[in-house]
Amino acid sequence: MDDSENKVTRKSSPPIKVYCLPEEKRSIELQAERAGMSAARYLREVGQGYQIKGVVDFEQVRELARINGDLGRLGGLLKLWLTDDIRTAQFGRSTILAVLRRIEATQEEMGKVMTKVVMPRSEQ
Repeated sequence: MDDSENKVTRKSSPPIKVYCLPEEKRSIELQAERAGMSAARYLREVGQGYQIKGVVDFEQVRELARINGDLGRLGGLLKLWLTDDIRTAQFGRSTILAVLRRIEATQEEMGKVMTKVVMPRSEQ
């Protein structure tokens, strides 16, 4: 007899029925979607005591990468000015203060995106 004929799979095992209200079902499905799982997998893992970790939205990660690039470019300009680089000789006090304000604004923007990433969507 072949071993594959005796193999136990989830599909061949009896299911566990869970009765829930429509809003409970929607909540479970939403939590599963946030974790990047099917509702069945989500319930199976929660039921076995696994801690569920959500999936970070790709668009938010891309936005953080863009903001990080902006900060890098602004920091590079500031570094050139501080080292008296010839390319920044025309930078005056007002230009440097504008760069510093832009860095602060970019940090605030990054903070807002990070808040979106770490806070559940239902609390925003």
